[in-house]
Amino acid sequence: MKSMIRNASVAAAALALGLSASAAVRADDKPTLAFVVNGASDFWKAAEAGVKKAQGELPDYNLELKYPEQSSVAIQQRLMDDLVTAGVKGIMVSAVDPKTSTDGLNKIASETALFTTDSDAPQTKRVAYIGSSNVDAGKQAAEIAKKAMPDGGKCLGFVGLLGADNAKERIQGMKDGLAGSKIELVDVRGDDIDQARAKKNVEDALVASPDITCMVGFYSYNTPRIYEALRDAGKLGQITVVGFDDDPITLGGVKEGTVAATVVQQPFEWAYQGMKLMASYLKGDKSGIPEKGLIIIPTKIIGKDDVDAYAANLKAMSGN
Repeated sequence: MKSMIRNASVAAAALALGLSASAAVRADDKPTLAFVVNGASDFWKAAEAGVKKAQGELPDYNLELKYPEQSSVAIQQRLMDDLVTAGVKGIMVSAVDPKTSTDGLNKIASETALFTTDSDAPQTKRVAYIGSSNVDAGKQAAEIAKKAMPDGGKCLGFVGLLGADNAKERIQGMKDGLAGSKIELVDVRGDDIDQARAKKNVEDALVASPDITCMVGFYSYNTPRIYEALRDAGKLGQITVVGFDDDPITLGGVKEGTVAATVVQQPFEWAYQGMKLMASYLKGDKSGIPEKGLIIIPTKIIGKDDVDAYAANLKAMSGN
């Protein structure tokens, strides 16, 4: 419940910031660039900090970070349509489901400069993608599992959007990384970025699949929900947990040893570098766009001995 309230407050705060930014656009006629996420999650707080830093270096632009009301293709599309109607000059989006959104994303790309992040949509007319290699991140998750379970085991994965490229690529990357080992990723359960459903999926699995020895949280909030479900069932430490991203609960679990390790991304850099890239592109400087349109920000594994230094760096980036 606390996480849901926290996520709601994140979305509300972002909405308020977005509205004030829109008012600024009307008042001073500065071009606006928008960073559109795929759903309410604390994961995007780092991106907010990245947008804030970029704003300090781009005084001739108004920068916004927008949350859709729900993690829905239709709602996200409507949000982007509204931004285009309001005159936004560039949009960077983590598409909810790129495979089913090609027409909608191409419509946006025909009306404004479209960039992608987090989950790419390479089949569209987007200018470039800036974010992680989700395949590589999945392979890093496999390395965590192999180190934690040298005798093998069965893993069950949990993710928000089964249809999103970032989910598919992480899952495939982990399967590739586990090939030839004694560990198998037997299934992945989706929750459509519903926090309550995410935890319920874990609780149901504990009852229905007693042979599972490993659980993988592929989205930022999945590992915390795994942690909570295992804690409530008295099974923390009995099942290997492989994490993604840097939710405080995840980092706390890594530090105490109940989460084997976590694969972290750099949404701060996505937003900071992405906003600056869009601004340069709109000014006619396309030198920052690679030939294949891919700008990869590396992911890394955070283990028990890395948590304190990593948390301190996060705090510094956010300006706290």
